[in-house]
Amino acid sequence: MHHFIGAPNRKSREAAQVTIESTPLGVLLLFVTQIITFLVVETNHCYHQFLENSDNGPSPEHEVTEAEMFAFLALMLQMGHTVQGRLEECWTKMEQLRTPFYGQTMARARYYHILRFLHVTDSKRNGVDGTDDRLWKIQDLFEIVRMNFSKFYNPSENLAVGEVIVKFRGRIVFKQYILKNRKHFGIKIFKLCDSTGYTYDMNVYLGKEKGQHNT
Repeated sequence: MHHFIGAPNRKSREAAQVTIESTPLGVLLLFVTQIITFLVVETNHCYHQFLENSDNGPSPEHEVTEAEMFAFLALMLQMGHTVQGRLEECWTKMEQLRTPFYGQTMARARYYHILRFLHVTDSKRNGVDGTDDRLWKIQDLFEIVRMNFSKFYNPSENLAVGEVIVKFRGRIVFKQYILKNRKHFGIKIFKLCDSTGYTYDMNVYLGKEKGQHNT
């Protein structure tokens, strides 16, 4: 029998600034600050590429800031909890639908600008073949999420590997159909979790490789 000699299951040294007095927002920023910076860089890069290919386009907008990206993501989350049927109605002045939160947080034109050029990778990156890496368009972002999960927390000795289905009805090769699951269509993700339920690591199931057969 080999006794467990790993670190105690608690926050790691990377999360030393988190204390009992920390707010939920402070803990959230620990995980998403790097993601927001990454989105800002790629979104601005996409917009500059657009400007380079536009001879008579509109007057250039200023670059997206990290504060704007944070507000943009907050608006996207809020939209899942409101009654508006169309995107533009979030900024409507109609009394029965008006939600001041959106206009007070960000102008509609600015939101549309960020939405139009929102990117998580350079689509023109050389040496990338989508047939070799089915996750290449979001691979960099996914790796940031994975690394942050493992960086800020030391798991316990009680670990389990499970699978979850993330609901998705778009068109991708590795989308799964599982009849017995409540979410019939989705993306299968394998997760490594400890006894608290914390996700320490994860991996997306990308389907069978070419030439792979059932055994």
